[in-house]
Amino acid sequence: MSASTTDVALQHYAELDRRLLAAVRGIRILPTVAWPASLEDRMIADYSKGRFALPQVDYVRPDLAAARAELAAIEAAAGGADAADIDPLGDYLRRTAESWRIAAEMLESVGTSGFAAPSIVLYGRPDDAIPGSQRSNLDAARYFVELSDELGADLLADDISVNVPADELRADLAATLDAFFGAGTIKVEVDPELTAKAAAGATRIRLRGGTCFSEYDRHQLLAHEAFVHSLTALNGRRQPLLASLARTSPRVTATQEGLAVFAELMSGAIDIARLKRISLRILAIDMALNGADFVEVYRYFSACGQSAADSFHSAQRVFRGVPPGGGVAFAKDNVYLSGLLTVHTFFRWALKQRRMDLLRHLFAGKLTLHDVVALQPHFASGAILPPRWLPPWMQHVHGLAGKLAFSVFINGIHMSRVQGDELLHGG
Repeated sequence: MSASTTDVALQHYAELDRRLLAAVRGIRILPTVAWPASLEDRMIADYSKGRFALPQVDYVRPDLAAARAELAAIEAAAGGADAADIDPLGDYLRRTAESWRIAAEMLESVGTSGFAAPSIVLYGRPDDAIPGSQRSNLDAARYFVELSDELGADLLADDISVNVPADELRADLAATLDAFFGAGTIKVEVDPELTAKAAAGATRIRLRGGTCFSEYDRHQLLAHEAFVHSLTALNGRRQPLLASLARTSPRVTATQEGLAVFAELMSGAIDIARLKRISLRILAIDMALNGADFVEVYRYFSACGQSAADSFHSAQRVFRGVPPGGGVAFAKDNVYLSGLLTVHTFFRWALKQRRMDLLRHLFAGKLTLHDVVALQPHFASGAILPPRWLPPWMQHVHGLAGKLAFSVFINGIHMSRVQGDELLHGG
């Protein structure tokens, strides 16, 4: 292909990318399914006193017909699912437009049982198989919950006080991020309306007001929110060809959240209680899909040791956008554990292939694991830039390689075949 032909093709994809971003401007998943803080506060107070009733949430259902039509047109113009020899850029745009179109269909069903099916298409089911394994996401969730419960008594002495007010943490995070990214690049704010404990965009991290945080929370926010979600968004903003690489499309959610939890693991910012919380949400999604209602799911979280407020917020995550009577769920929280396991496997695979470049390119924007491999010709040509920033743990390549090399080898040791007395001989 000649240089002029290549330039024309790149311009075509850049134009489709601009159309894509314009089309999805009104598709806002989490704001559409958010519950009013006043409702949460009232119901948490009632639930803590044993007064249970199913939440009544009124959602504003968006009209996204025009957006869906434009996204379908972009899919076709990018090459279509059946197109032969489609360029990786075209395939990226087609897949991304398709995921946004499914998200639009999902949001137009908000508050109804029809919301659940497209959310499962986007985020998967708890019983989906883990790549490279015969076990499912649900099996992994049960394993981590059981392990956490078994270790719980031994870990109590290691419990960390939750005594850092949101305003104090805000100032601390702001100073750390100014030193890493440059002064004012990322603002840290306290938001009393936020449902999650924290949320991150390219240039803003929000903390839930009225909440105290632990030192583990601080490490986790830096590793997960700042050095993955914000970092990949900032790197995506530097891309000259695909501006959409700065935006988290529905199809990249699993990789983004998996990479963020993997970052916690690599930087020592995750504890067994955090793995248990992630796993409990998957078990709760499975419960809801199998008929459990909001109150039953709340009681499940409460029985697992969560406070009234945390149990409510955990159940709320499962029932955002869907009727609270059971049989349906919002599947998004399925991706945290499945994404972690898939990303971990990808890192090990890339090391085995001696392709550390693939791991660095994963931070160049909001990409799936498939994208990182498929788009390598465009990284090589310079059409897609390598990342400007890498997380601190990715900057120490030898240390990362050491951890991964060990895990690649140790994975061949099957614990079911290990006898305890074998380990004690020769001591």
